[in-house]
Amino acid sequence: MSSQQTALVTGAGRGIGREIAMALADASVRVVINYNNSAASANALVDEICNQGGEAVAIQANVADFSQASNLVKQTLAQWGSLDVLVNNAGITRDTLLVRMTEEDWDQVLDVNLKSYFNCCRAAARPMIKARNGRIINIASVAGIMGNAGQANYAAAKAGVIGLTKSLARELSSRGITVNAVAPGFIETDMTSVLHTEVRERLLKEIPMGRFGKTRDVAQLVKFLASPHSDYITGQVIAVDGGMSM
Repeated sequence: MSSQQTALVTGAGRGIGREIAMALADASVRVVINYNNSAASANALVDEICNQGGEAVAIQANVADFSQASNLVKQTLAQWGSLDVLVNNAGITRDTLLVRMTEEDWDQVLDVNLKSYFNCCRAAARPMIKARNGRIINIASVAGIMGNAGQANYAAAKAGVIGLTKSLARELSSRGITVNAVAPGFIETDMTSVLHTEVRERLLKEIPMGRFGKTRDVAQLVKFLASPHSDYITGQVIAVDGGMSM
């Protein structure tokens, strides 16, 4: 990858987003670390990247808000003059069974996990079209492929991300822009660390490889999709799930 590449990673303060930002910085990509609430961890990540010889800045924005997402892209362009890679990663969960799910549970998850992806894609598309170059990488989930009890909101949002990805790939491919989705399975993060032992054991039985994934497993795929090695790949949904969804 060229040292002139710039990437914007949403929700990059922790978890999978943090690992993605680290992997891109390791490939000499300048990284904008977007966060909403986790300022301390975002700034700590910037320090870590810069201490290792990389380039990074942290920018606060609630990407579920259309104007804030648009401004985030403008700030990225003002900072470094280009936006070559957009990684939509921001996400939340509000898990509960459908009969207990509130309207707020539904709206919050759809806003953060789907609307924010539209917001950022729309804002990033114009400069990428002008440059006739770009990579959009959307973090989906195997829940969007298989469904998951207790996650009707989350699964619906992630299925929407897959539809958005394929549609944008068709729209933007002639302009030199690839659009792909990465669908993680169960990855060792703060989200999975709180699962009860019996739940973890049940989930492990559903994974052919018999283990949860690592954040690095997802980040290395994103790094590949952001690189010139993936020039002829677009409109794809690649699961990183130990075989769970096959």
